[in-house]
Amino acid sequence: MTKSGLDPQKFEAVVDGKKTALYVLENSKGMEVCVCNYGGTLVSIMAPDKKGNLADVVLGYDSIEALTNAPEPTFGTAIGRYGNRIADAKFLLGGQVYNVSMSQKPNCLHGGFKGFHFKVWDVLEVSKQSIRIGYLSADGEEGFPGNLNCEITYTLTNDNAVRIDYKATTDKLTLCNLTNHSYFNLAGVQETTPLVNDHVLTINADRFIPINSVCIPVGARAEVAGTPFDFRTPHKIGERIDADDVQIKNGAGYDHCFCVNQNTPDQLGIAGLKLAAIAEEPVSGRVMTTYTTEPGVQLYTANWLSGFAGIGGCKFPARSAFCLEAQHHPDSPNQPSFEQATLAPGEVYRQVTVYAFSTKK
Repeated sequence: MTKSGLDPQKFEAVVDGKKTALYVLENSKGMEVCVCNYGGTLVSIMAPDKKGNLADVVLGYDSIEALTNAPEPTFGTAIGRYGNRIADAKFLLGGQVYNVSMSQKPNCLHGGFKGFHFKVWDVLEVSKQSIRIGYLSADGEEGFPGNLNCEITYTLTNDNAVRIDYKATTDKLTLCNLTNHSYFNLAGVQETTPLVNDHVLTINADRFIPINSVCIPVGARAEVAGTPFDFRTPHKIGERIDADDVQIKNGAGYDHCFCVNQNTPDQLGIAGLKLAAIAEEPVSGRVMTTYTTEPGVQLYTANWLSGFAGIGGCKFPARSAFCLEAQHHPDSPNQPSFEQATLAPGEVYRQVTVYAFSTKK
Protein backbone atom coordinates (compact mmCIF):
# COMPACT_ATOMS: atom_id res chain seq x y z
CA MET A 1 0.00 0.00 0.00
CA THR A 2 1.06 3.58 -0.59
CA LYS A 3 1.04 6.45 1.91
CA SER A 4 -2.23 7.59 0.33
CA GLY A 5 -3.77 4.15 0.89
CA LEU A 6 -3.79 3.35 -2.81
CA ASP A 7 -3.25 -0.28 -3.76
CA PRO A 8 -1.12 -0.47 -6.92
CA GLN A 9 -2.65 -3.83 -7.85
CA LYS A 10 -6.01 -2.12 -8.35
CA PHE A 11 -4.50 -0.12 -11.21
CA GLU A 12 -3.21 -3.13 -13.12
CA ALA A 13 -5.35 -3.82 -16.17
CA VAL A 14 -5.38 -3.84 -19.96
CA VAL A 15 -7.24 -0.89 -21.50
CA ASP A 16 -7.48 -0.49 -25.27
CA GLY A 17 -4.85 -3.22 -25.60
CA LYS A 18 -2.31 -1.49 -23.35
CA LYS A 19 -1.27 -2.26 -19.78
CA THR A 20 -2.02 0.24 -17.04
CA ALA A 21 -0.23 0.54 -13.70
CA LEU A 22 0.34 2.85 -10.76
CA TYR A 23 3.81 4.33 -10.33
CA VAL A 24 4.91 5.64 -6.94
CA LEU A 25 7.41 8.50 -6.64
CA GLU A 26 8.99 9.42 -3.31
CA ASN A 27 11.54 12.08 -2.41
CA SER A 28 14.14 12.37 0.36
CA LYS A 29 11.66 14.19 2.62
CA GLY A 30 9.04 11.45 2.47
CA MET A 31 6.60 13.21 0.15
CA GLU A 32 4.82 10.83 -2.25
CA VAL A 33 3.21 11.20 -5.67
CA CYS A 34 1.29 8.43 -7.45
CA VAL A 35 0.96 8.48 -11.24
CA CYS A 36 -1.14 6.23 -13.48
CA ASN A 37 -0.32 5.95 -17.17
CA TYR A 38 -4.06 5.89 -17.95
CA GLY A 39 -4.72 9.53 -18.75
CA GLY A 40 -1.22 10.46 -17.59
CA THR A 41 -2.90 10.97 -14.24
CA LEU A 42 -1.58 12.45 -11.02
CA VAL A 43 -3.72 10.18 -8.84
CA SER A 44 -2.47 11.41 -5.47
CA ILE A 45 -0.04 13.93 -4.01
CA MET A 46 0.81 13.39 -0.35
CA ALA A 47 2.04 16.74 0.97
CA PRO A 48 3.00 17.69 4.55
CA ASP A 49 1.19 20.25 6.70
CA LYS A 50 2.86 22.64 9.16
CA LYS A 51 3.15 19.78 11.69
CA GLY A 52 4.64 17.40 9.15
CA ASN A 53 1.47 15.34 8.71
CA LEU A 54 0.89 14.06 5.18
CA ALA A 55 -2.45 14.32 3.39
CA ASP A 56 -3.59 13.79 -0.18
CA VAL A 57 -4.10 17.23 -1.71
CA VAL A 58 -5.60 16.21 -5.07
CA LEU A 59 -9.00 14.72 -5.77
CA GLY A 60 -8.72 11.28 -7.32
CA TYR A 61 -9.84 7.67 -7.64
CA ASP A 62 -8.52 4.45 -6.14
CA SER A 63 -8.68 1.95 -9.01
CA ILE A 64 -8.39 1.72 -12.77
CA GLU A 65 -12.07 0.78 -12.91
CA ALA A 66 -12.96 4.02 -11.13
CA LEU A 67 -10.65 6.01 -13.40
CA THR A 68 -12.09 4.60 -16.61
CA ASN A 69 -15.70 5.06 -15.45
CA ALA A 70 -15.24 8.37 -13.65
CA PRO A 71 -18.10 10.87 -13.36
CA GLU A 72 -15.40 13.54 -13.69
CA PRO A 73 -12.78 12.06 -16.01
CA THR A 74 -10.20 14.88 -15.81
CA PHE A 75 -9.06 14.53 -12.17
CA GLY A 76 -5.28 14.94 -12.33
CA THR A 77 -5.03 14.04 -16.00
CA ALA A 78 -2.98 15.20 -18.95
CA ILE A 79 -5.08 17.31 -21.32
CA GLY A 80 -4.57 17.57 -25.10
CA ARG A 81 -4.35 18.21 -27.91
CA TYR A 82 -5.96 21.44 -26.94
CA GLY A 83 -6.67 22.26 -23.31
CA ASN A 84 -9.77 24.35 -22.68
CA ARG A 85 -12.24 25.30 -25.42
CA ILE A 86 -12.31 25.90 -29.16
CA ALA A 87 -15.39 27.85 -30.26
CA ASP A 88 -17.90 25.98 -32.41
CA ALA A 89 -15.40 23.08 -32.58
CA LYS A 90 -13.67 24.47 -35.65
CA PHE A 91 -10.69 26.59 -36.63
CA LEU A 92 -8.75 27.82 -39.66
CA LEU A 93 -5.13 26.70 -39.87
CA GLY A 94 -2.79 26.93 -42.84
CA GLY A 95 -5.65 27.99 -45.08
CA GLN A 96 -7.78 24.95 -44.20
CA VAL A 97 -10.83 24.73 -41.97
CA TYR A 98 -10.73 21.88 -39.47
CA ASN A 99 -13.81 20.55 -37.71
CA VAL A 100 -12.97 18.88 -34.41
CA SER A 101 -15.06 16.97 -31.89
CA MET A 102 -17.87 18.97 -30.29
CA SER A 103 -17.27 17.46 -26.85
CA GLN A 104 -19.08 20.23 -24.97
CA LYS A 105 -21.70 21.67 -27.30
CA PRO A 106 -21.25 23.95 -29.10
CA ASN A 107 -17.50 23.82 -28.44
CA CYS A 108 -14.58 21.42 -28.39
CA LEU A 109 -13.41 20.98 -24.78
CA HIS A 110 -10.09 19.40 -23.71
CA GLY A 111 -9.25 17.80 -27.02
CA GLY A 112 -12.54 16.11 -27.86
CA PHE A 113 -14.65 13.14 -26.81
CA LYS A 114 -11.55 11.00 -26.22
CA GLY A 115 -8.83 13.50 -25.48
CA PHE A 116 -5.48 12.62 -23.96
CA HIS A 117 -7.11 12.07 -20.56
CA PHE A 118 -8.74 8.89 -21.94
CA LYS A 119 -5.54 7.46 -23.45
CA VAL A 120 -3.13 4.87 -22.09
CA TRP A 121 0.29 6.47 -22.25
CA ASP A 122 3.45 4.47 -22.92
CA VAL A 123 5.85 4.38 -19.97
CA LEU A 124 9.23 5.39 -21.38
CA GLU A 125 11.36 5.76 -18.27
CA VAL A 126 10.89 5.40 -14.51
CA SER A 127 13.09 6.24 -11.53
CA LYS A 128 12.47 6.72 -7.81
CA GLN A 129 11.45 10.36 -8.28
CA SER A 130 10.48 10.65 -11.93
CA ILE A 131 8.42 9.08 -14.70
CA ARG A 132 8.44 9.89 -18.41
CA ILE A 133 5.43 8.88 -20.50
CA GLY A 134 4.60 9.20 -24.19
CA TYR A 135 1.63 9.19 -26.52
CA LEU A 136 1.41 9.38 -30.31
CA SER A 137 -1.78 11.14 -31.37
CA ALA A 138 -2.50 10.06 -34.91
CA ASP A 139 -3.23 12.43 -37.78
CA GLY A 140 -6.97 13.13 -37.76
CA GLU A 141 -7.58 12.04 -34.16
CA GLU A 142 -10.62 14.01 -32.91
CA GLY A 143 -10.28 16.01 -36.14
CA PHE A 144 -6.85 17.54 -35.43
CA PRO A 145 -4.20 17.45 -38.19
CA GLY A 146 -0.79 15.82 -38.00
CA ASN A 147 0.83 13.00 -36.08
CA LEU A 148 1.62 14.60 -32.73
CA ASN A 149 4.29 12.81 -30.70
CA CYS A 150 4.03 13.86 -27.03
CA GLU A 151 6.10 13.23 -23.93
CA ILE A 152 5.41 14.26 -20.34
CA THR A 153 7.85 13.91 -17.47
CA TYR A 154 6.61 14.10 -13.89
CA THR A 155 9.35 14.74 -11.33
CA LEU A 156 9.02 14.91 -7.55
CA THR A 157 11.92 17.08 -6.43
CA ASN A 158 13.62 17.03 -3.05
CA ASP A 159 12.25 20.55 -2.53
CA ASN A 160 8.72 19.07 -2.41
CA ALA A 161 7.79 20.30 -5.87
CA VAL A 162 5.93 18.43 -8.60
CA ARG A 163 7.54 19.47 -11.87
CA ILE A 164 5.83 18.68 -15.19
CA ASP A 165 7.88 18.88 -18.40
CA TYR A 166 6.05 18.65 -21.73
CA LYS A 167 7.56 18.01 -25.16
CA ALA A 168 5.87 17.47 -28.52
CA THR A 169 6.70 17.31 -32.24
CA THR A 170 4.53 17.02 -35.34
CA ASP A 171 4.77 16.11 -39.00
CA LYS A 172 2.08 18.59 -40.06
CA LEU A 173 1.01 22.07 -38.97
CA THR A 174 -1.25 21.56 -35.98
CA LEU A 175 -2.42 22.89 -32.61
CA CYS A 176 -0.71 21.92 -29.38
CA ASN A 177 -1.89 23.23 -26.02
CA LEU A 178 -1.18 20.71 -23.27
CA THR A 179 -1.93 21.07 -19.56
CA ASN A 180 -2.61 19.17 -16.36
CA HIS A 181 -6.06 19.17 -14.78
CA SER A 182 -5.39 18.39 -11.12
CA TYR A 183 -8.11 19.38 -8.66
CA PHE A 184 -6.38 20.66 -5.52
CA ASN A 185 -7.60 20.93 -1.94
CA LEU A 186 -4.78 21.81 0.44
CA ALA A 187 -6.85 20.78 3.46
CA GLY A 188 -6.65 17.24 2.09
CA VAL A 189 -9.35 14.95 0.75
CA GLN A 190 -11.69 13.78 3.51
CA GLU A 191 -14.86 11.77 4.06
CA THR A 192 -16.68 14.86 2.86
CA THR A 193 -13.99 17.02 1.35
CA PRO A 194 -14.32 20.62 2.61
CA LEU A 195 -14.93 23.52 0.26
CA VAL A 196 -11.97 25.63 -0.82
CA ASN A 197 -13.73 28.91 -0.05
CA ASP A 198 -11.28 29.68 2.79
CA HIS A 199 -8.17 28.96 0.74
CA VAL A 200 -6.28 32.22 0.22
CA LEU A 201 -5.23 32.79 -3.39
CA THR A 202 -2.83 35.21 -5.05
CA ILE A 203 -2.53 35.30 -8.87
CA ASN A 204 0.28 37.13 -10.67
CA ALA A 205 -1.98 38.60 -13.35
CA ASP A 206 -3.08 42.13 -14.18
CA ARG A 207 -5.53 40.89 -16.81
CA PHE A 208 -7.91 38.00 -17.40
CA ILE A 209 -9.98 36.64 -20.31
CA PRO A 210 -13.71 37.54 -20.14
CA ILE A 211 -16.02 34.84 -21.51
CA ASN A 212 -19.55 34.54 -22.85
CA SER A 213 -22.29 32.23 -21.53
CA VAL A 214 -20.65 29.15 -23.13
CA CYS A 215 -17.20 30.00 -21.74
CA ILE A 216 -15.69 31.31 -24.99
CA PRO A 217 -13.52 34.45 -24.86
CA VAL A 218 -15.31 37.57 -26.03
CA GLY A 219 -12.14 38.74 -27.74
CA ALA A 220 -10.24 41.03 -25.39
CA ARG A 221 -8.14 40.82 -22.26
CA ALA A 222 -9.64 42.81 -19.39
CA GLU A 223 -8.04 44.49 -16.41
CA VAL A 224 -8.65 42.67 -13.13
CA ALA A 225 -8.64 45.95 -11.17
CA GLY A 226 -12.00 46.65 -9.52
CA THR A 227 -13.40 43.18 -10.30
CA PRO A 228 -13.81 39.87 -8.42
CA PHE A 229 -10.86 38.67 -10.54
CA ASP A 230 -8.28 40.86 -8.81
CA PHE A 231 -6.10 38.37 -6.95
CA ARG A 232 -2.95 40.48 -7.22
CA THR A 233 -3.18 40.69 -3.45
CA PRO A 234 -4.35 37.69 -1.38
CA HIS A 235 -8.09 36.98 -1.24
CA LYS A 236 -10.11 34.02 -0.04
CA ILE A 237 -11.44 32.06 -3.02
CA GLY A 238 -14.97 32.22 -1.63
CA GLU A 239 -14.88 35.93 -0.86
CA ARG A 240 -16.32 37.02 -4.22
CA ILE A 241 -17.20 33.72 -5.87
CA ASP A 242 -20.92 34.52 -5.89
CA ALA A 243 -20.58 38.22 -6.69
CA ASP A 244 -23.23 39.97 -8.76
CA ASP A 245 -20.93 40.07 -11.76
CA VAL A 246 -21.68 38.90 -15.30
CA GLN A 247 -18.35 37.10 -15.59
CA ILE A 248 -18.88 35.22 -12.34
CA LYS A 249 -22.32 34.21 -13.59
CA ASN A 250 -20.97 33.08 -16.97
CA GLY A 251 -18.47 30.80 -15.24
CA ALA A 252 -20.85 29.70 -12.45
CA GLY A 253 -18.00 30.90 -10.24
CA TYR A 254 -14.41 31.04 -11.43
CA ASP A 255 -13.70 29.30 -14.73
CA HIS A 256 -11.45 31.87 -16.36
CA CYS A 257 -7.99 32.18 -17.81
CA PHE A 258 -5.65 34.68 -16.18
CA CYS A 259 -2.87 36.30 -18.23
CA VAL A 260 0.31 35.60 -16.27
CA ASN A 261 2.41 38.74 -15.97
CA GLN A 262 5.45 38.31 -18.19
CA ASN A 263 7.36 41.35 -16.89
CA THR A 264 8.45 39.42 -13.81
CA PRO A 265 11.72 37.55 -13.11
CA ASP A 266 12.26 33.98 -14.26
CA GLN A 267 11.92 31.47 -11.43
CA LEU A 268 13.84 28.39 -10.23
CA GLY A 269 16.61 29.02 -12.74
CA ILE A 270 14.37 27.98 -15.66
CA ALA A 271 14.17 30.30 -18.68
CA GLY A 272 10.69 31.74 -19.11
CA LEU A 273 9.31 30.18 -15.92
CA LYS A 274 7.05 32.74 -14.22
CA LEU A 275 5.23 32.87 -10.92
CA ALA A 276 1.57 32.21 -11.70
CA ALA A 277 -0.20 31.77 -8.35
CA ILE A 278 0.14 31.09 -4.64
CA ALA A 279 -2.57 29.19 -2.76
CA GLU A 280 -2.62 28.86 1.05
CA GLU A 281 -4.83 26.80 3.35
CA PRO A 282 -4.81 28.54 6.76
CA VAL A 283 -5.59 25.60 9.06
CA SER A 284 -3.06 23.08 7.70
CA GLY A 285 -0.55 25.76 6.77
CA ARG A 286 -0.02 24.14 3.36
CA VAL A 287 1.07 26.46 0.58
CA MET A 288 1.18 25.61 -3.15
CA THR A 289 3.09 27.92 -5.46
CA THR A 290 2.46 27.50 -9.18
CA TYR A 291 5.03 28.43 -11.81
CA THR A 292 4.71 28.06 -15.57
CA THR A 293 6.25 28.95 -18.90
CA GLU A 294 2.75 29.31 -20.38
CA PRO A 295 1.07 32.71 -20.98
CA GLY A 296 -2.07 31.77 -19.04
CA VAL A 297 -3.40 29.84 -16.08
CA GLN A 298 -7.04 28.76 -15.87
CA LEU A 299 -8.62 29.09 -12.44
CA TYR A 300 -11.51 26.66 -12.11
CA THR A 301 -13.28 26.27 -8.78
CA ALA A 302 -14.90 22.86 -9.39
CA ASN A 303 -18.29 24.51 -9.77
CA TRP A 304 -19.89 21.43 -11.34
CA LEU A 305 -18.83 18.66 -8.97
CA SER A 306 -21.89 16.87 -7.59
CA GLY A 307 -20.76 15.18 -4.38
CA PHE A 308 -19.85 11.80 -5.89
CA ALA A 309 -17.30 9.58 -4.13
CA GLY A 310 -13.69 9.04 -5.14
CA ILE A 311 -10.57 7.77 -3.39
CA GLY A 312 -11.37 5.92 -0.18
CA GLY A 313 -15.05 6.80 -0.52
CA CYS A 314 -14.30 10.50 0.00
CA LYS A 315 -17.04 12.73 -1.37
CA PHE A 316 -16.38 15.71 -3.62
CA PRO A 317 -19.09 18.40 -3.51
CA ALA A 318 -19.14 21.47 -5.74
CA ARG A 319 -16.27 23.86 -4.99
CA SER A 320 -14.34 21.31 -2.96
CA ALA A 321 -11.27 21.92 -5.15
CA PHE A 322 -9.56 24.46 -7.36
CA CYS A 323 -7.61 23.96 -10.58
CA LEU A 324 -4.71 26.03 -11.88
CA GLU A 325 -4.30 24.80 -15.45
CA ALA A 326 -1.23 26.29 -17.15
CA GLN A 327 -2.02 26.82 -20.83
CA HIS A 328 -2.37 29.09 -23.83
CA HIS A 329 -5.48 31.21 -23.77
CA PRO A 330 -8.79 29.52 -24.66
CA ASP A 331 -9.89 29.49 -28.30
CA SER A 332 -6.58 30.99 -29.42
CA PRO A 333 -6.86 29.69 -33.04
CA ASN A 334 -10.01 31.80 -33.41
CA GLN A 335 -8.65 34.78 -31.47
CA PRO A 336 -5.95 36.57 -33.52
CA SER A 337 -4.90 38.82 -30.62
CA PHE A 338 -3.93 35.84 -28.42
CA GLU A 339 -0.61 33.99 -28.42
CA GLN A 340 -1.04 31.18 -30.95
CA ALA A 341 -0.75 27.52 -29.91
CA THR A 342 0.47 26.25 -33.28
CA LEU A 343 3.21 23.71 -33.87
CA ALA A 344 4.90 23.13 -37.22
CA PRO A 345 7.16 20.33 -38.49
CA GLY A 346 10.72 20.90 -37.30
CA GLU A 347 9.59 22.78 -34.20
CA VAL A 348 9.58 21.38 -30.67
CA TYR A 349 6.80 22.25 -28.24
CA ARG A 350 8.11 22.61 -24.72
CA GLN A 351 6.35 23.63 -21.55
CA VAL A 352 7.25 23.50 -17.86
CA THR A 353 4.80 23.77 -14.98
CA VAL A 354 5.80 23.44 -11.33
CA TYR A 355 3.51 22.96 -8.33
CA ALA A 356 5.78 23.66 -5.33
CA PHE A 357 4.56 22.69 -1.84
CA SER A 358 5.66 24.35 1.38
CA THR A 359 4.13 25.30 4.73
CA LYS A 360 3.35 28.45 6.65
CA LYS A 361 2.95 28.58 10.42
